[in-house]
Amino acid sequence: MRACGVCHTEIDEIEGRVSPARLPIVPGHQAVGVVDAVGEGTVARSIGDRVGVGWVFDSCGCCRYCRRGRENLCAAFRATGRDVDGGYAECLVVPEASTYPIPDRFDDVTAAPLLCAGGVGYRSLRLAGIENGQVLGFFGFGASAHIVLQMARHRYPDSSLFVVTRNNSKRVLASRLGADWAGSPDDQPPALMDALIDTTPVWRAVVDGMRMLAPGGRLVINAIGKTDVDKAVLTRIDYRTHLWMEKQLTTVANVTRKDIRNALRIAAEIPIAPVVETHTLAEANRALTDVKEGRREGARVLVVS
Repeated sequence: MRACGVCHTEIDEIEGRVSPARLPIVPGHQAVGVVDAVGEGTVARSIGDRVGVGWVFDSCGCCRYCRRGRENLCAAFRATGRDVDGGYAECLVVPEASTYPIPDRFDDVTAAPLLCAGGVGYRSLRLAGIENGQVLGFFGFGASAHIVLQMARHRYPDSSLFVVTRNNSKRVLASRLGADWAGSPDDQPPALMDALIDTTPVWRAVVDGMRMLAPGGRLVINAIGKTDVDKAVLTRIDYRTHLWMEKQLTTVANVTRKDIRNALRIAAEIPIAPVVETHTLAEANRALTDVKEGRREGARVLVVS
């Protein structure tokens, strides 16, 4: 594979919050490369095609979830880079159905973050269920949120977009990409939000986010897990402040193939230009540490020779 996006999923695997089916495992769950060989029965891909691979490796294909296009909920769901070897390698073997043609508009490095950060971000935006003119917020502003904000700005031109993040440089980036307001978790947004997408690994965002929702609002947690560090804040939940008035809380679980296809299509139509910093494979540990500690903006991509 030629390019592989880096995000919190690899960090969670390394720290044990997500248990790989086997060890050792080659990480990497959003990768771009060229088809070098095809197996018997392959019909949609040919040698030389430029394709991407996302978090979805395969599922059973026959359960009630798979039959409804919700393979993300399948009990047999297998993830690239977690259950099977992923994109940190020079070569990757993957089912044909889990490959995606890369629009010509994007080079390999730009396309890589769209395959997971973009795909799961698109899913979270869809689950948010907002209408044009409503207020949409983002808690955290990393690889996924900075892509989804650009999608939302395009799809909901009359909506107000708010970003809540502790990182000042990310607040600056959010404003540059179209946010109407960007502040810290201690600030009060200009208005209550009709929907809020949380991409952070901490519990505080859930509690603060529910407080910032308008009546009937929805909080979508787009995260692989929450750390125990801030779990004590859950004891401060007040029913009338955080939960009353028919507020909703939902989560994003994995991603579907359709989500990835739609994310690539919409990103090409807008077009979206992910903010990307590249690294060699030898620099992977430093890139992961930077992501974990929130250094710099946008997405990190490994260029694998």
